[in-house]
Amino acid sequence: MNPAIGRASDTTARRVSDESNVRTGLGADVFAEALLDNLHCLQARSPAYATRNDWYMALAHTVRDRLVDRYIKTVDATTASHVAPKVVAYLSAEFLTGPHLGNSLIALDIWNGARDALAHLGQDLQDILEQEEEPGLGNGGLGRLAACYMDSLATLNIPAIGYGIRYEFGIFDQAIRDGWQVELTDKWLRYGNPWEIVRSEITFDVKYGGYAESYSDEHGRYRVRWVPERIVKGVAYDTPVPGYRVSTTNLLRLWKAEAVESFDFGAFNVGDYYKAVHQKIDSETISKVLYPNDEPEAGKQLRLAQQFFFVSCSLQDMLRIHAIRRKPLRELDSHWAAQLNDTHPSIAIAELMRLLVDEHLMDWDDAWAITQRTCGYTNHTLLAEALEKWPVSLLGSLLPRHLQIIYEINGRFLGEVRRRFPGDDELARRLSLIDEDGRRYVRMAHLASVGSHAINGVAALHTELLKQTVLRDFHRVMPEKFFNVTNGVTPRRWIVLSNPKLTALITTRIGDRWISNLEKGLEKIEPLATDAGFQADWRVVKAANKQALAAVVKDRTGITVDPASLFDIQVKRLHEYKRQHLTVLNLVTHYNRLRRSNDRDAVPRTVIFGGKAAPGYRMAKLIIKLINAVGDVINQDPKISGALKVVFLPDFNVKNSHRVYPAADLSEQISTAGKEASGTGNMKFALNGALTIGTLDGANVEIREAVGEDNFFLFGTTAAEVEQLRTRGYQPRSVYESNPELRETIDLIADGFFSNGDREVFRPLVETLLTRDDYMLLADYQPYVDCQVRVSHAYRDENTWTRMSILNTARSGRFSSDRSITEYCRKIWNVVPLVPEDAS
Repeated sequence: MNPAIGRASDTTARRVSDESNVRTGLGADVFAEALLDNLHCLQARSPAYATRNDWYMALAHTVRDRLVDRYIKTVDATTASHVAPKVVAYLSAEFLTGPHLGNSLIALDIWNGARDALAHLGQDLQDILEQEEEPGLGNGGLGRLAACYMDSLATLNIPAIGYGIRYEFGIFDQAIRDGWQVELTDKWLRYGNPWEIVRSEITFDVKYGGYAESYSDEHGRYRVRWVPERIVKGVAYDTPVPGYRVSTTNLLRLWKAEAVESFDFGAFNVGDYYKAVHQKIDSETISKVLYPNDEPEAGKQLRLAQQFFFVSCSLQDMLRIHAIRRKPLRELDSHWAAQLNDTHPSIAIAELMRLLVDEHLMDWDDAWAITQRTCGYTNHTLLAEALEKWPVSLLGSLLPRHLQIIYEINGRFLGEVRRRFPGDDELARRLSLIDEDGRRYVRMAHLASVGSHAINGVAALHTELLKQTVLRDFHRVMPEKFFNVTNGVTPRRWIVLSNPKLTALITTRIGDRWISNLEKGLEKIEPLATDAGFQADWRVVKAANKQALAAVVKDRTGITVDPASLFDIQVKRLHEYKRQHLTVLNLVTHYNRLRRSNDRDAVPRTVIFGGKAAPGYRMAKLIIKLINAVGDVINQDPKISGALKVVFLPDFNVKNSHRVYPAADLSEQISTAGKEASGTGNMKFALNGALTIGTLDGANVEIREAVGEDNFFLFGTTAAEVEQLRTRGYQPRSVYESNPELRETIDLIADGFFSNGDREVFRPLVETLLTRDDYMLLADYQPYVDCQVRVSHAYRDENTWTRMSILNTARSGRFSSDRSITEYCRKIWNVVPLVPEDAS
């Protein structure tokens, strides 16, 4: 027999076997059988008495079974010593994955089969999808980007492990009471997590405190050992991450902190019951909650402990896998690419050096070369205050050996700088890993920049501003390290899952290959932008999405909104630089105009806000209060009924956003130019056909370039103009005094019109705007108000607006995370995909 025929026969037989296997089969019949099996064996329920959560758990385990089969095959292909492909280790303190079930059904291409199987059993798929708790393991864009990248890595057949922390309590649930944000505990694990696999045997010791002592080894060489004060154990929890319609299924490995010894029998026996368990409690605190308040010193220490915890576990795990693959340690960088997602994992530079030099007894120079070649650093901020710095005293007490290593790195680095730039002591001072001004700090962005072979920004403008501002000196001395990789979002979640009606419409016209080739695929609908029939179908889809969001708004807030009105949406983390309060100023101005003119021909508008403020960020929380206060007055004013509505949608998260992005007509991207690194919400809106009103900030620049200037509402000062204003001495009060409408707007807020006469509530916000206005709201107020008038005029022309909407979607394909990951692979990681047969 021809061997090839034999192999083909074996493959065919295996596929037939797989399809009939209750654990791997994808057909509706075998899927229904597996579902009932899991309901019976795992949930111990009969269908007659199963709750919605029982059905969800059974369905999740049924889907996970199919993921696990593919995951095991991917691991086998990745770890085989004769193949040993280079693996991406994506180190991130946040992974905001969103619900897993719907995404997995789409990736496995079994949505219809699962729906039909459930219907046969008297259950509704959409109802069960609502049962899933969202893992809130991120604060916003950073964590959501990491999740998008994991999706794309698998879809592109790139072997990868995402490393992070399994926070017991994620980002808080947000409630609104009397207009104020109230933080509620996020109990995402209360019903269990069917997607994770506990790897109790994969554990690593993580050391803290104590001291470092030097010694000479048997060859007389100088060595250092770290004698810790305490040790915490990190335990691996794995979640399979499937690629879309490919067999590659990667891994998200999150670490949970546990005590090395959970119970002290000695203390218990003498009656000290607290001491008997306090080690367990103290150790588990490390992975207890996402981002503790780091204003107090204890919060800073816990946050640094968290970062080191997951970094140390992850690097030790990489070295463990490297050994399993039987590859020499000196080839680490040939088989691993470790990407530091912002400064949170930057302690990895010092920890990898410690592991190589202290634990594996490698020479410093060899270890440093390997560390630099292995690590890459992604910068996500231009805000100097967001570039992490740790007090030297804190880092030295918690990680004494690492402070020694950082000093050594710094000494060698500055020695090289002084050799290259003799006499320029100021340059050396600015580049130093240690900030010597006042209280001494370790600059973590500097550590990441020196210890990585690549530094990348996340939008073209952001990267250029990095070179000119916060990392200017590093660009001067090591320009070859700098790259740009503009962020992207996965179309599987942000169109296919969240906007099925739009997905179906596009697919009926151009097929479904666009889902995994967005840039080349979506452009095929551009010729349909002026097709009357396609435009009509497009409007039907948008109207249905707006009706769905209106129902959510009514359910969550009690506010009735008109789906026919212009849905003007601003959803993102609350921060002064994102300027939600600029939108509020325009709202008040628009309200004043409506009250005066009683213009019944005004374009009806529903303005929807969403987003969380950091618990300790008082001004951001005050902006939420202002939004709700203004909304209460506007929504209850009968004079403008139907012309304007204001909504604050509480607890904005991935799950809720599935309704928001598809329903938007207008996307608010109005941050102060030069402040937003990229943004990804702007991409999600554009892909779903929303038109952007925005400044030339972050990825807005590239979105405008892609969709066309005529299909983007631009306003505001540029980054260069912002700096010029500051240099000349910006006077916000003079802007206020010279603009009657602005003065009226601010005076209404200051005089208590929106706070039942209380002039104190919003005083801090008003005084900040009039005396400092760090984010140039007043400078951009009039251009923004005028631009919003242009938006209303454009919305009146239904056909023109629809054409612009279609073109926004058709031309936004470049903002797929598949494109971003392809660029990382080519520019920074030097990684190639698994051969498909290897991952099958």
